[in-house]
Amino acid sequence: MLMRFTEEQLMIRDMVREFTEKEVAPRDKWMDENGFDRALYDRLCTTGLTGVHFPEEYGGAGCDAVTSTIVIHELSKGSASLALALDISWVASDMILHHGTQTQKDKYLPLAAEGKIFAFGLTEASAGSDAARIQTTAVKDADGWWVLNGGKSWITNSGVADYYILMAITDRSKGAKGISAFIVPKETEGLIIGKHEEKMGMRGSSTCELSFDAMRLPPDALLSSEGMGFKIAMQGLDGGRISVAAISCGLAEHAFELAKAYANERITFGKPIAKHQAIQFKFADMATDLTAMQMMTYNAAEVKASGKRHTLEAAEAKLFCSTRCTQICLECLQIHGGNGYSKEFDVERFVRDSKLLEIGEGTSEILRMVIGGTVLGK
Repeated sequence: MLMRFTEEQLMIRDMVREFTEKEVAPRDKWMDENGFDRALYDRLCTTGLTGVHFPEEYGGAGCDAVTSTIVIHELSKGSASLALALDISWVASDMILHHGTQTQKDKYLPLAAEGKIFAFGLTEASAGSDAARIQTTAVKDADGWWVLNGGKSWITNSGVADYYILMAITDRSKGAKGISAFIVPKETEGLIIGKHEEKMGMRGSSTCELSFDAMRLPPDALLSSEGMGFKIAMQGLDGGRISVAAISCGLAEHAFELAKAYANERITFGKPIAKHQAIQFKFADMATDLTAMQMMTYNAAEVKASGKRHTLEAAEAKLFCSTRCTQICLECLQIHGGNGYSKEFDVERFVRDSKLLEIGEGTSEILRMVIGGTVLGK
């Protein structure tokens, strides 16, 4: 790989690998069957990894975007669900890091660094990819408080989150520029947690509907300023897309390693299937894709770490890595033959987990619009 990690990054990588192997991977099947494992997440918090990229003044380690990408990448080799939960918590809390007032940073970032879970509420039943069409409203009352009404759908970490960053319309006449962002603690009156979604995959992450029934928020719950919500959300998704690319890499690598072990053990026609050219060609294509996926992911992370705009690089990495991850997981299932179709083998779960990566944080179709519009506009 062209990316050269520092000694500190290599040390963190090795620490995450050890934690993932011992603690995370053995719990992934359990989470698929039972849901989010709070006890496992609490053990992750004790490692300090949840605060790896937050500034030291807020209790973090002060590392860069490359280092946080390493953490997500390595965790996803044991559980894509756990990596996704951490990714979304970072996406939401980073909105405070980059756009919050000093008072908001002082209050919430130490909590994020220690591992409090954050969620990001943008998507609604009638506003998925077309995020500017959200219907949730926030209106000021006579006391200057905000009153929110509406709801959200498909919110990762909802139901287990300690804090929510919610998007709501504060001035409908301005369209996307009339959307504002609000910080909402889980105990806020009027915040209603709906049903848990019975998902195809990523079942170890919690996903619920949210509704807001005259939910009142103090003036200082407004993140940044009125009308900044859409910009905050789009910038947050840029970083989240790098993490999704990293999850794609880790999940695909995990599937690849299991398929490789199986191919060397499974005997057909008098020899391991790894000796058959048809199987070797599959591994050749997958290995090539994995190298490209890793390079694109860490290139995007490096651009972000340098402080440059990374919308294009993040979109390209997320598009390529997520689609290739699904195909690699499918090939690994195929290599397992009939066994791969059984829940007794992990690759069946990996196929189900992988598909979300092509949908969440911007569908592949939306990413193609972002990429096409960007390159044609240059």
